[in-house]
Amino acid sequence: MTSAIKTQWHNLAFSGLILHEILDHPLEDETPQARLKQIGMMTILYTMTQAHQKLTLSNIIEITELTRSGVKETVDLLVKRGMLLETMGKNAMGRGTARQFEISQDLLSKLSSFRASQEAGLN
Repeated sequence: MTSAIKTQWHNLAFSGLILHEILDHPLEDETPQARLKQIGMMTILYTMTQAHQKLTLSNIIEITELTRSGVKETVDLLVKRGMLLETMGKNAMGRGTARQFEISQDLLSKLSSFRASQEAGLN
């Protein structure tokens, strides 16, 4: 399989996985709008990860053009779900701290399992 097709399959697999995780496991008092924002945010964060961009609030705000509170609200829900891991790192100036995120290993493991089964022709 060509690398372009593999990339498309991986992107589709990730999209399907986040749809399943978010829509099939709603959080208490969560609105449908919040779930849609999380799906969109995870798509953007996955694309940023593939492009080797740091997942910081500032970078996410720059790409999405959402307000800081809008990004925080959605990202906090993804952290609560366990889809993102949060760490504190240095800010761009190197003086203060900044929230940094990464896609959780649990989610990436689920994605890897799906990819392996696809490559083995099981699904």
